This record gives sequence, structure tokens and C-alpha cells, in this order.
Amino acid sequence: NQSLFLAGNKASVPNSVLAELIRLYSWDVDFQRDIRTGDGFELMYERFSDANGKPVHNGDVIFATLELSGKRHVIYRHTLADGSVDYFDEKGQSARKALMRTPIDGARLSSGFGKRKHPVLGYTKMHKGLDFAAPRGTPIYAAGNGTVQHAGRKGAYGKFVLIRHNADYSTAYAHMKRVNTAKGRRVKQGQVIGYVGTTGRSTGPHLHYEIRRSGRQVNPFRVKMPSGKKLKGKELAAFQTARAAIDSQYAEQAQPVKFASR
Repeated sequence: NQSLFLAGNKASVPNSVLAELIRLYSWDVDFQRDIRTGDGFELMYERFSDANGKPVHNGDVIFATLELSGKRHVIYRHTLADGSVDYFDEKGQSARKALMRTPIDGARLSSGFGKRKHPVLGYTKMHKGLDFAAPRGTPIYAAGNGTVQHAGRKGAYGKFVLIRHNADYSTAYAHMKRVNTAKGRRVKQGQVIGYVGTTGRSTGPHLHYEIRRSGRQVNPFRVKMPSGKKLKGKELAAFQTARAAIDSQYAEQAQPVKFASR
């Protein structure tokens, strides 16, 4: 009825698990535009208890489904033969992409990519990124694995982070309240690198986000994200066996929750 995060809170899902769920879907789902009233989600995650049965901490997401406008997006946690862990859809395609389109949760897209009248300068100017309005202090995530090339103040960008992901792609994050990384540091996708603020040339708290290809800004919503690993042969067969076991476990334990419309 509202946001995925609020719906999860009402269903008593821990915030840490919700944050992980949102991160896992952030490669394909635009949480500002794809979530609609009446959509739903299913979730199974680990919960660890002590000898007395008292919950101690929560673990990984094992299975999840997002139903968006009638279409199901399913992911399963799976350990590969080499011991690495990833998330895959029903066909064995990795849910992971090279870059997240929206490296922030619970924000509103306030300005898209393209020409606009600049809110501070007052004249029409090309806006070479996306702006996500959010409360001060909202965590900002690294859109992909990479190396921090800049972390600190940078002119009109205010407090700014630039991450190089590979020979072609880098991402930029501007107007932060506080930077949570340093130049030269390696970061992982989904790691918190800073917090929303309004430093630099800004009229209010928001994240200005850029994807740069060969040094030039491109529209994040139009970039074709490289796909992750696709399982084949014995790996795919092992995954399908594990998937069937997860489906069976979920069917035994699922407890549906439905919220009334406002």
C-alpha cells in the first residue's frame, strides 16, 4: 500500500533483512517507479537462535519474490561448487548486474536525465544524472564493485564520491552530508559510501547520481546493464535440485500477510 520498506516493517521483517532484499533487487527494479499499490512480496530468510530458543541475529535471504504489476520476479540463494554464493532466478540466471540503477532506498526521483531549467542558476542546462530526493542522512550505496577515485569536496558537487568499476564504467555521487569512504579504497556493491545531504550547488537534500561510460555521463535508465553468470550443465542441475528443496521448505513455513487498503 505504501513502500516495500514500510510493508516489510508491518510484517515484522527486520530492517537489516529488508535492506538486503532491496539491494538484491536493485539491479533490475527501480524502487521509485516500479512499485505500485497492490504489488506483493514473498520472503524467506535465516534467523539464528541461542540454546534457549531466543533469536540472536538474522542471516541471509534464502528466497524472495516481488510481484510487480502481475509479473513475478523470483530469486534463490545458491552456493556454487567453488563455494561462492550468488542469487539466481528460476532459470539459473544470476540476479546480479554490474551496476545498480538506483543506489539509494526510499527516495523519490526528483529530476531526470536531460535538459532542464536549473533550480539554482535559473537557465536551461543539461542535467547529466539523476536526482533522488531523500531525507538528510539516508544511506547511499556503491552501485558496483570498484575503486574510489575521489572522496571529498568537488566544487558544485559538494561532498562527492567517484568510483571506477572497470575500464569503461564509473559512477558519481554528489551533495552528500557525509562521505563514508576514502580515495584508493576498494568498495563492494551495496556498501554504504555516504549519506544524503545538500552540500555544493543544491536547493535541498538529495543524491545526484551519474553513470559515466568512458568518462562521459550517460542516462542510467537507458544503460544496458551487463548480465551476471548463467548456470549451465551440472551447475544448473545442482541449482534446480536446491531450488526444489527451497520451494518445498517455503511452502511448509509460509505465513501470508495481507494489508488493508487505505
